[in-house]
Amino acid sequence: MTEFTVRDRSSAVVDSPREDVWSALTDPDLLPRLTPYLREIEVDGDRWRWHLSRIPVLGLAVAPSFTEVMAFDQPSSIVFEHDPARADERAGVAGRYHLAEAHAGTDLSIDLAISVDLPFPSLAKPAVHTAMKGVVAAMGRRFSTNLVRHLGSAACERPGHGYGPVVADDDRRITWRTTLPMRRPRSRRHRTRSGTP
Repeated sequence: MTEFTVRDRSSAVVDSPREDVWSALTDPDLLPRLTPYLREIEVDGDRWRWHLSRIPVLGLAVAPSFTEVMAFDQPSSIVFEHDPARADERAGVAGRYHLAEAHAGTDLSIDLAISVDLPFPSLAKPAVHTAMKGVVAAMGRRFSTNLVRHLGSAACERPGHGYGPVVADDDRRITWRTTLPMRRPRSRRHRTRSGTP
């Protein structure tokens, strides 16, 4: 088994009060309805055990469960790390949600490092990391869409950042951009035979 880790960072301004965003992010019954592949959360004090459904990675389906030690500083931050007492678990997440007041609502920043042991050799890390990033990006897109729908609000790209939930003004469609800014493809003009656009 080899441990593989990917990191996901994103930020956005969500057009909802900070209290509402906080309530959504700290509700263990709601989070499985918002988060793809998250089946259930069991709460035991500050220990939350996350149960995921089968996630595809390079032809392999994994369904990890892992215990997180949660630290809540209402209403500004949620910090979590894998329970060091659960060395038997083969997956874990370390990260932080930061919520700040913003003129348009709530400035939400997310920083996650997801680790999982998989039966692939270390030489396969580039391919495994690419696959994991694809899964995490898809989960982020679905989560952001579901969160905005739940809050009944819109989210906009944070000025100066190339990532975060972006909502079109007309229909609230979201693009979740992760880790690094993505370059926009160059527009191509189609020309007629006469050579005019």
